[in-house]
Formats: sequence, structure tokens, C-alpha cells
Amino acid sequence: MDKHDTSRTPKLLTVREVADLLRVHPRTAYRLVSEGSIGAIKIGTQWRVPESALMEYIERGLRESSPGRKKRDKDPRQYKLPME
Repeated sequence: MDKHDTSRTPKLLTVREVADLLRVHPRTAYRLVSEGSIGAIKIGTQWRVPESALMEYIERGLRESSPGRKKRDKDPRQYKLPME
């Protein structure tokens, strides 16, 4: 790979950016990252989340909440993201 070719470089997000995108508290985002629910890499003492890993986490939550929905669910648009 060419040193100057940034087209293949993944966009890396901070834990705070992940929290903002998911609209959760930064501690919640940090817990999801540190326990491995959201794929991330640790650079020194800081975590970075590839944008693709965050999208996989969201898609996994959509897949897990869609099939087998019970009729008693009040809002069919409500999705649950995996928190474990």
C-alpha cells in the first residue's frame, strides 16, 4: 500500500464519538468497547473504533431484534442493540 493512499484507511472513531452517534453516555460506549461488544483497537491508552465495527454492531442489533418480534411489542420501530 502506498504511504499516501488514504482511500483504504478505515475511519477511526473515538469512544466519545461512538457515544454521540449511539446517543448513549460515554461510559456506556466505553463499556461496550472495552468488553468487546463493539470491535475496537487500543492505541496506547486510548480506544479507537473503526466505523465499520460500529456499523456491524448496529446491524447486529437490528438483526437480533427483528425476527421473532412478539405481537405485544408496542412500537414495531423500536430496536434493541446488543449490550453484552
